[in-house]
Amino acid sequence: MSTSKRTIIVTGGASGIGLGITRSLASQSQPNNTHIHISIFDINRTAGLEVLSALNKEFSTTANIDTGSSSVSFSFKHCDVSSWESQAAAFEQVYAEQGRIDVVFANAGITEKGTLLVSEEEREEGEGKGKPVKPDLRTLDVNLVGVIYSVKLAIYYISKNEPSTTSSTASKGSILCTASNAGLYPFPIAPIYSTAKHAIIGLVRSLARSLKKENIQINALAPAVIETNISSDLALFKSMVITPMSTATRAVAQLLADPGLTGKVAELHGENVTFAEPPPYVDENSGRNIEMFWTLGYA
Repeated sequence: MSTSKRTIIVTGGASGIGLGITRSLASQSQPNNTHIHISIFDINRTAGLEVLSALNKEFSTTANIDTGSSSVSFSFKHCDVSSWESQAAAFEQVYAEQGRIDVVFANAGITEKGTLLVSEEEREEGEGKGKPVKPDLRTLDVNLVGVIYSVKLAIYYISKNEPSTTSSTASKGSILCTASNAGLYPFPIAPIYSTAKHAIIGLVRSLARSLKKENIQINALAPAVIETNISSDLALFKSMVITPMSTATRAVAQLLADPGLTGKVAELHGENVTFAEPPPYVDENSGRNIEMFWTLGYA
């Protein structure tokens, strides 16, 4: 009896949302004769190897893919998502080892680094003082550029797959990107972070139509303050409304179960998953112009 295989990549998978999604995907029941392999990408080598060991023990991945039984396995790839070379090498290694890539969860991210506001030092007057400091763009490098790299690589490898025949909507695979509700609303405390998350939402919505023609699904998660190690440890977070990790895992399961859902932004708030829709066109002409660009095939 042949065994089907499904390979999943989770960037930033050694902690937070990435680890929560990894555990959820590994624990979901699969059809008989299905093998799931999840590859965790993370810049923290120590944490990644510790998580890999813990997952192997937690899920007792002793089933042999050749036996025809349902099983799950894991691997860890040390990866800096802000580096194209690092991500490309990690994707290539997973593909060489597993023979396919089906789902990519572009999740790795960091908090705000630096500020765009003018500091007291920059305001000082005098010779050699009072000069503007170049903004720290590490937040964009990881949270936006890294996601763009992940999406490009995901499209390349997923496009090699044959479309599935198990649903009414043919699908070669799925891409999920972690945005934030800070990408849907103004977020004054971290404007560079918010910029990256707004851009991810625009990326997902803008790619959806082209990728649908390729039988590839792309969606985004937009969590509010979600339950992670940070949110459970800091007293300040305890005064906020925390979204449980189960809301994120439920949203991922819903999106992966229906290949017809694409270009969606799943806002996660409390126990709720709400699809946030793009704003309506301000008038008929604006909509017509956008459609005309699609017809022309260039902008």
